[in-house]
Amino acid sequence: MGYMPKERFKVIPSVYLVLIKDNKILLSRRHNTGYFDGNYSFPAGHLDGNETLKKAMVRETKEEIGVLLDQADLELIHTMNRRIPDNERVDFFFTAKKWQGEPKIMESDKCDDLSWFEFNNLPKNIIPYIKQAIDSFLNNIIYSEREGRES
Repeated sequence: MGYMPKERFKVIPSVYLVLIKDNKILLSRRHNTGYFDGNYSFPAGHLDGNETLKKAMVRETKEEIGVLLDQADLELIHTMNRRIPDNERVDFFFTAKKWQGEPKIMESDKCDDLSWFEFNNLPKNIIPYIKQAIDSFLNNIIYSEREGRES
């Protein structure tokens, strides 16, 4: 019998875009996705494979909100490790100091609101781990963890 390498543990990497202007943050409300619908998150997505985190962020941003980003303008501001019952995830939150175009809903089948919110007046219906990420980067915490079902 030949040597069989042990199957390596896998995590699911995701990227999230944190756009801030005039002390407001851009949030998108999930719709019709089967995951936290009616709650706010960031424009986000999974890696397709054969792409870097920054490439994935540029691609997802164009697909979801029609905004063009330059990889050189992306800055990683928070990383979160989430353990939920069926999988483990590592979430990378990027911000950009500049971008081209005005954010607009490009995938109306998955998003029914895209709005700028003041930090002191955020909507109550933010996905819990997204709220944790916001609280973290506002306090210059670059890494956090989360466990549980409602992640």
